[in-house]
Amino acid sequence: MIMEGTAIVMFSGGQDSATCLAWALSRFDHVETIGFDYGQKHSVELAVRETFLGALKETYPEWASRLGQDQLIDLSVLGEISDTALTREREIEMTDAGLPNTFVPGRNLLFLTVAAAVGYRRNAKHIVGGMCETDYSGYPDCRDDTIKALQVAVGLGMEKRYVFHTPLMWIDKASTWDLAHELGGAKLVELIRHETHTCYNGDRSTLHEWGYGCGECPACELRSAGWSIFVDRKPNWSFEPSKQTEQ
Repeated sequence: MIMEGTAIVMFSGGQDSATCLAWALSRFDHVETIGFDYGQKHSVELAVRETFLGALKETYPEWASRLGQDQLIDLSVLGEISDTALTREREIEMTDAGLPNTFVPGRNLLFLTVAAAVGYRRNAKHIVGGMCETDYSGYPDCRDDTIKALQVAVGLGMEKRYVFHTPLMWIDKASTWDLAHELGGAKLVELIRHETHTCYNGDRSTLHEWGYGCGECPACELRSAGWSIFVDRKPNWSFEPSKQTEQ
């Protein structure tokens, strides 16, 4: 059943947000997308956003009719105040706080608040994000309690009712691939595999079975492990062989 109203999807260009976009398009009669440039080292994810959106519209005309404008917001201040492996030339490692140094403090808090501010102007109460407690590296701003608390705070601060949707909150990467298949079949899985980017190192030189990436960073390891479980459940699955491509 398609719900009336506008949803804004925080679309980074990665696997999770692409799956969330398909989820929103299957539920809301109007969907807009928003991305954030915060000085991330893997900025290639921003470059693939437009390609994925174009391919999605071409492949799914019924979704194209419900897909509205896309916005890219400059949040470079977040990169300027952060000292992390995603915003600086640093090796990925664990910190004394027990978190990987890929954690960008305040990132999801800021993203959701900005998306809600855009929703205020666009009369959109539904905000969709790919936060997940199952494959989340311990990031505290991916926890369900955090998202629910922020939803309340943002609603109070803007005097407007918002609903923050996190369709991936309780599923792992294998189930995220399953959800994409459920929503859009093999074509959507292939679009996500070919046209999204998750690798923290921004490597798009090699197309693996699970998509492009260095194959070694935590994001690639999660995506690869999830893919292996996904295809094990589908023994007849076929895909384009790995190949080299120019960055």
